[in-house]
Amino acid sequence: MLELKKVSKFYNNDGNVTTGFLKVDLKLKVGEFVIITGESGSGKTTLLNVISGLDNYDEGEMYINGKETSHYNRYDFEEYRKKYIANIFQDFNLINSYTVYQNIELMMLLNGHSKKNIKKNVLEIIDKVGLTNFKNTKVSKLSGGQKQRVAIARAVVKDTPIIVADEPTGNLDTKSAQNVIEILKNIAKDKLVIIVTHNLEQFEKYATRIIKMHDGEIIENKEIKNVEDNIKIKECNNKNISFKNIIRLGIRNTFNIKTKFILLFLVFFLVTSTLFFEYSNFKFAEYQESLDGTSMYFKDMSENRILIKKADKTSFSQEDYNNIKELSNIDYIVENDLFLDCNVMLERSSVYGDIDFNCSIESIDYFKEKLDIGKMPEAEDEIILQTSQINQKIKTSLDQILDKRFSIGDYLNGSAVKNLKVVGIIFNEKIDNYDSKIYVSNSIIKELNSFINKKFSTTSILKNNEYSNAVVFPSENVEKGKAVVNENFGDNLNGENLTIKVSNIYCEEELNLTINNTFSINNFQNYTGYSNYQLYAYGILINKEDYENLYNLPNYQSSVFVKDINNIDKTISDLNNIGINTKRITEYKTDDIKTNEQILKIVKVIVTIALIFILLLISYFVIKMILKSRNTYYAILRILGTNFKTEKWILNIELLIVSSFAYLVILAIIYLFQTNIIVIKYINNLVKFITIKEYIFVYIINLLITGYISIKISKNIFKKTAINTFNEEEI
Repeated sequence: MLELKKVSKFYNNDGNVTTGFLKVDLKLKVGEFVIITGESGSGKTTLLNVISGLDNYDEGEMYINGKETSHYNRYDFEEYRKKYIANIFQDFNLINSYTVYQNIELMMLLNGHSKKNIKKNVLEIIDKVGLTNFKNTKVSKLSGGQKQRVAIARAVVKDTPIIVADEPTGNLDTKSAQNVIEILKNIAKDKLVIIVTHNLEQFEKYATRIIKMHDGEIIENKEIKNVEDNIKIKECNNKNISFKNIIRLGIRNTFNIKTKFILLFLVFFLVTSTLFFEYSNFKFAEYQESLDGTSMYFKDMSENRILIKKADKTSFSQEDYNNIKELSNIDYIVENDLFLDCNVMLERSSVYGDIDFNCSIESIDYFKEKLDIGKMPEAEDEIILQTSQINQKIKTSLDQILDKRFSIGDYLNGSAVKNLKVVGIIFNEKIDNYDSKIYVSNSIIKELNSFINKKFSTTSILKNNEYSNAVVFPSENVEKGKAVVNENFGDNLNGENLTIKVSNIYCEEELNLTINNTFSINNFQNYTGYSNYQLYAYGILINKEDYENLYNLPNYQSSVFVKDINNIDKTISDLNNIGINTKRITEYKTDDIKTNEQILKIVKVIVTIALIFILLLISYFVIKMILKSRNTYYAILRILGTNFKTEKWILNIELLIVSSFAYLVILAIIYLFQTNIIVIKYINNLVKFITIKEYIFVYIINLLITGYISIKISKNIFKKTAINTFNEEEI
C-alpha cells in the first residue's frame, strides 16, 4: 500500500515560497487504476512526481508498505524508484538516437538483466504494443502515438508494482489515445497505475478511483470500485547494472551521434597534441642546452657518449668489447677514449707561414658526416679534417691544406710522430679553431696509442729507493733491454739496473732495464739524431720497441656511443647488467650549464602543471557545452533508475573511448613524422624527443582529465532532485 499523510510540497523561488500541494491524505492500493485530474496548476503533476520519487516533499509523511520515507536521501529515492516505480511521460522522454528496441532494452540493461533475458522480453513487449515492424527504427522517426507506445513498453518491461503516467495521451490524436488507454488498462490488473490527465472523459470508464485537485488540495477522492486493501506492494527484483552493460552503453553512446563524437574528438585531439608539443619542446630545449656543455676534463661532450669501466676495475679484453657490441643500442666503441679528449697539434709550414690545427682524433670507421671538400681516404695515412668554417687559415690557404701532408708533433724531441695527408675537409660552424678533429685509419690510431698514453701518464724512475720524475725518449741506437742516461745522473752507472714506472689513474706499469752507457752534449746527436740537447737534459734514452711497450697500456676506460639517445637509459642499464660501470658524459658539464639545465627543468614542471590546469578548465567547459544536448539523456537515465556511480561510469567510458581514439590518432601522426613519411623539419626534430615516458605521461593526464570531467558533469546532473534536473535540461 502507498499512503500519504498530510504531505505538502513547497517551492522557494528567489525568496518567494509557493505551494505545490498542501496536506494531502491519500491511500492507494495494488490493482487500482487511479485518475488524478484538475486544471493546470492545481498540483496534480507535482503530486505525481512526489509519489514517483522524482521530487521530494517538505511536510508530512509518505509510506510504502508502512515504511516511512521522510528520511530518504538522494540515494534512497534512487532505490525507491528502482524497486517500485516506472514512469510514462507526456513528452515520452525517449532517447531519440536509439531505436525502438534500444529504448526498451535500455530499461532492462539498467536493471541488471542478462543479455539472454533482455532479447526475449524486449521482443515480446514490442509485439504487445504493436511495434514489431518498427523495432529497428529510431524513435525520432515515429509518430506521437508510436512514441507513447514505446514509452509504455519501456515502463512495463521494468516490471515494477507502480506505474505513473503524466498526461500519457496529451499529445496524441483520438485513435492513438484510445490505443494507449487500452494498453494501460490491460497492465493495471496486478499493479497500481496512477494517471494524471486533464481529460477525465478518456479514462473515466476504466478508473477505480478518481481524484480531483484544485489549488494544491484534493477536493474529491472518489472510489469507483473497491479494491482489496491488504495486498502488500511487492518490490521488483531489479538489480544494479553490470559493468559489462555499462561498457556496452558507453560504447553505444560514443558513436551514436556523429557530430558530438567529432566535436569531442577535436577537443581531446587538441588537449593531447598540446601536451605532446609542450613536453617535446622542453625536451628539445634541454637537448640544445646539453649541446652547449663543456668540461675541463673531456673535449668530446656528445650526448650519446657513455664512459665505461669494468666493475672489477680490470682492463678491457676483446671479449668484453664483443659482449658490449652485442647490445642493441650500441653504435660503436672507442676503446682508447683518450683520443677523444686529448688534443694533438696537426701542423705544417707553408708560404703563408705555419698552418696548425688543435685536434682530437677519431677512427674513420665512425665518420658519418658528408664531405664539403675532397674525397674519402683510401691509403692508411690519409685523413679527413673537421674544422670551423670561419677559420681564417682555411679561407686564405685552402690549397695549402687539401692534399698536403701535416705532422703530429712531439715537442719534446722536436720531431714528427706521424706524417698524415689531408684528403677531405668538413666544416662545422658550431666549433671554434681550437676544437678541430681528424678522422684517421685504425692502423694510425694504433701507432699513436703510445704517444697519447704518454700525455696522460706520469713517468718516473727508481733511484735511491725513491721514485722521481723522469723523461724517457725512444732511440733506434739503443739496444733492447738497455738504457742510456744523461751524464748528469752520475758516474760509473754502467751495468746498474734501472726501473722505469708509468702510472696514471687506472694502472701502473714497470719496465726493468740495464744502463749500458751515458750521453752528453758531445755524443747526444749520435744517439738520437736530434740537435737540441737542452730538451734532453736529465733524460733517458731507451730502445724504440721498449718505448712502445712501456706506453702501450691496456684500456681501463673506454667510451660507447649509442644509436638512439632516447634509449640511453636502457643501454646504461644493460651495461650495468653485464658488469660495466657507466657515466654519461653530460654529467661532467660545467656547473653553470648544469644550473641552466636545472632551471629549465623547474620551468618545465611549472609550465606543465599550469598547462594541465588550463587544459583541464578549457576542456571541461567546452565538453560541458558539447554534452549539454546529452544532459537530457543522462537526466532520463536518472529518472529510469540509475544512480550517480552508474552514470559517471557510462559517461567516463564514452569520454575515455573518444580521448583514447584521439590519442591513437596522434600516435599515428607522430610515427609518420618520426619515420619521415611526413617531413616538416621543425616537427620532425621535436618528435625525436618523445619517448615511452612521454607517451605514458600524456595518456595518464588524458585519463585524469577524462575522469575529472565525467565526475563534474555527473555531479551537476545529480546535485538536485531528478525532476528539477530534468526540467532544467529541458529548458
